[in-house]
Amino acid sequence: MTMTRPVVVGVDGSPPSLVAAEHAAQAAVWRSRPLHLVHGYLHPLGYGVPINPYEVGVPAASEDGRKMLEQTAAELVDRWPGLTVEVRQVAGGPGATLVEESRRAELVVVGSRGLGGFAGLLLGSVGTQVAAHGHCPVLVIRPPDRPLPTEGPVLVGVDGSESAELAVGYGAEEAGRRGGTLVLVHVADDGDDAGEAAALLATAGAAARGSRPGLTVQERLIVAPKADQALIEATGDAALVVAGSRGRGGFAGLLLGSVSQTLVHHARCPVLIAHPYQPEQ
Repeated sequence: MTMTRPVVVGVDGSPPSLVAAEHAAQAAVWRSRPLHLVHGYLHPLGYGVPINPYEVGVPAASEDGRKMLEQTAAELVDRWPGLTVEVRQVAGGPGATLVEESRRAELVVVGSRGLGGFAGLLLGSVGTQVAAHGHCPVLVIRPPDRPLPTEGPVLVGVDGSESAELAVGYGAEEAGRRGGTLVLVHVADDGDDAGEAAALLATAGAAARGSRPGLTVQERLIVAPKADQALIEATGDAALVVAGSRGRGGFAGLLLGSVSQTLVHHARCPVLIAHPYQPEQ
């Protein structure tokens, strides 16, 4: 990985996307990376794009979009001195645009709902698309109106899968950046082998401590019939929850496991989906 990978956030002017931009600015400062504000505008049925049937090809970027991006960038630079911000409009659907951007990004940040999102829609189609298909870690900001968390542990769901091992590594990095505690959680059923569950947590804990000496790591075994519901409850006092993109026994073609899907829709704190990095091209 080179030092040029930016933190990328999708911005459309909606309140949830502006909250996501705040989180992205904090993430960029913690990582000493530039921040890229990206606005993907739809064609030919998108908002703000004039359509002329005699014109063929890519539409021009909208003036409203440019002003919105520049104003957002100015506010973030004012709030985070030293932050480098670039803005860009891309002719394409917001979801597809951010998935493509993720190939060259350190982190992609998306809001829970976008412009025109229905109040009852817990995660907009853009967030769902990027969380499932991202080529780097994807941070989904939940709840959409929550300010930057200042306290609380970083939570990681552990199930012994390769995806969860990656999540533990990312979780240790996040807890280290925040100066907080890493809490490793395994949800077991009543009939599960307690010794196996304890061994899973001990292995994950040893890996986290090895990667970040001095990091405070707690191991928590929860006995509950539904892993996803138990993890949602555990996020109530967390600053962040990190989940693998697929769980134990997940199908190869399933891009986002059921527990991860549940978390990005219902967690009570921001959710980091631990996608591996795409090799730079």
